Amino acid sequence: MAEIEYSGRDNLDVMLMAKNYNAYLVDLISTPARQDSTIIDFGAGSGTFATPLRALGYDVRCVETDPVLKAGLEKAGFQVNDDLDRVEDGSVDYLYSLNVLEHIPDDDFILRLWFKKLKSGGEVLVYVPAFPVLFSSMDTKVGHHRRYTIKDLQRKLEAAGFSIGRSRYADCVGFFATLAYKLMGDKDGGINPTALRIYDKFIFPLSRLLDTLAGSFFGKNVYVRARKPR
Repeated sequence: MAEIEYSGRDNLDVMLMAKNYNAYLVDLISTPARQDSTIIDFGAGSGTFATPLRALGYDVRCVETDPVLKAGLEKAGFQVNDDLDRVEDGSVDYLYSLNVLEHIPDDDFILRLWFKKLKSGGEVLVYVPAFPVLFSSMDTKVGHHRRYTIKDLQRKLEAAGFSIGRSRYADCVGFFATLAYKLMGDKDGGINPTALRIYDKFIFPLSRLLDTLAGSFFGKNVYVRARKPR
């Protein structure tokens, strides 16, 4: 996995503006985390989640294949590997990966690798784009190979050896916004910063409330918590 450049770095920069969305994901990550744990951010990007988690007192180590993003993480003081294989087998308490697995051609191999690196009883959180019907120019721009349903993701994790925990869709309003983007949006796959800020400030909080009802059925994203059996 070493030295793989990410084609969507500009979209990654724009997503830093999504304050409510990113805060939600930090909460999602930190829910099961312990401050005495060895934690891996798999596909850490520019440190969008590793940085606030470190500020909360967590020991976060990063895996990032893009050389520019890796250099930025190292400059920020993170321990960074460009390949999870460099991490000792059975040494990780908790691994999270947000909007990364869809970029990897052989996602089944990566799930097996996660399983190998986790301690017995270790946990993973995987959060990815949902529903193939939403695949758009944005997915193409940033190098997505697929979108997932809950059943897809659960089946893949179980095949890798994991036992499945909480599984939900997220951002139900975003499902319709993404569908509209697919039909009418930027054919180059870019993100409009103004539209993103408006959505994040006014619509995403409402979407989170509605997710309490819709999260079992649909959303823009899907996440699964899973555990390596003891």
